[in-house]
Amino acid sequence: MNGLNGQDADVSDLSNAEGQHFLSEAFKVIFEEAVCKGTDVNEKVCDWHDPEQLQKLLDLELRDSGESHEQLLSRVRDVARYSVKTSHPRFFNQLFSGLDHHALAGRLLSETLNTSQYTYEVAPVFVLMEHVVLTKLISLVGWPSGDGLFCPGGSMSNIVAMNVARYHAFPQVKQQGLWALPRLALFTSQECHYSVMKGASFLGIGTDNVFYVETDQSGSIDPKDLEGKIMLARSQGAVPFFVSATSGTTIHGAFDPLEAIADICEKHRLWMHVDAAFGGSVLFSEKHKHLVKGIERANSVTWNQHKLLTTGLQCSAFLVRDTTNLLQKCHCANATYLFQQDKFYDMSLDTGDKTIQCGRKVDCLKLWLMWKAVGTKGLAKRVERSLSLTRYLAEEIKKREGFQLLTEPQFVNTCFWYIPPSLRGKENSADYKDRLSKVAPAIKEKMMKEGTMMVGYQPLNEHVNFFRMIVVSPQTSQRDMDFCLDEIERLGKDL
Repeated sequence: MNGLNGQDADVSDLSNAEGQHFLSEAFKVIFEEAVCKGTDVNEKVCDWHDPEQLQKLLDLELRDSGESHEQLLSRVRDVARYSVKTSHPRFFNQLFSGLDHHALAGRLLSETLNTSQYTYEVAPVFVLMEHVVLTKLISLVGWPSGDGLFCPGGSMSNIVAMNVARYHAFPQVKQQGLWALPRLALFTSQECHYSVMKGASFLGIGTDNVFYVETDQSGSIDPKDLEGKIMLARSQGAVPFFVSATSGTTIHGAFDPLEAIADICEKHRLWMHVDAAFGGSVLFSEKHKHLVKGIERANSVTWNQHKLLTTGLQCSAFLVRDTTNLLQKCHCANATYLFQQDKFYDMSLDTGDKTIQCGRKVDCLKLWLMWKAVGTKGLAKRVERSLSLTRYLAEEIKKREGFQLLTEPQFVNTCFWYIPPSLRGKENSADYKDRLSKVAPAIKEKMMKEGTMMVGYQPLNEHVNFFRMIVVSPQTSQRDMDFCLDEIERLGKDL
């Protein structure tokens, strides 16, 4: 019997109508709590509770029976209320923050359409859109052509880079595995992202075969030591194949000297990858793109638009200069239930076999819609504004008693100590560093429990805990920079 009988149709229609009503009401709650209050400087950045308290407030237990419309809306409101507001103007804790309303619309639309970015037949709009966006990003890097795809975050983009580089050097690895390879060596700076180490472990290269290159005081790689480490690896019987440079390190915001690294990679015939997950967006700015001078000489680039461009998580482009279909050759499995060779359209539009994933979220729409809204010039202004606010913050720190910069900011990272009155003038005391190391964690606890703002802290090498403030949000102003310093002083002056 074809179709639904009358009773089933009534139930289906009723369920659909109820679902649409719930969505309509839920969107109102989300808009009010997460969008409006979440970006309101007068609201809390977080409503802190200990885990045991939060468990009780949220009632996370899953039961046999469902809940009412009103209860579910209350759940939506509670989730928004007790979550950290990463779009708040005073959220400086991560390398991402802020809200772009057009990008958010793209995120909502891609979630609602719920398709997978692997074939033209199920994602025709997004296959074409991804190609346009990637082509534009490739041109900004400075390549006349290339290839790429959006990956689930910068870590995966870096791991894909490592895998493609290894396949390029040793294509037999795809079929024969590690048995077919010599001991490999890769090189990166002491301040690289930890995904390089994870990638070496994940791909079977081994973390012992990651050679960490020394950096200068600003956090940039030392080219002379890179050359030295390459020679050291060879002397130990390893085969160098991959160098990962960083444009915008996590802590300092440092940029490695790409021209010098490219010279070394060309000399030794090594794959040059640039992890520009954080710093790549300076390519939009004529004023600041000198920071990545030489990036066009790289073989591959990681670039996260969900950081400085505020597309929202996640949006990470992996780009390769190669035009020989290397991504496809490296990753393809030729699944016949997806990539049939007798389709009625151009099979090159089915891009899903370029990646190690099967199902792949649509990550291009949020960037495309935001780019359409503000244009390339608007994105350049966003980058320049963040660097300008960072410079303002650094200058204010220099003027204030009790504040001390770790280094001059190169990017949107400002690293500094707050030294409370009880420690001033006692730098030569035996316990000075130990006492100073406890200041940032104590202030961080207070700011989170009061909900006024969020700023990260960490130690680095011989330096004890210091604040690391990241300025990327379009919602942030000079007034917020001033507030941050005032608030740190207020919370820490009696320590």
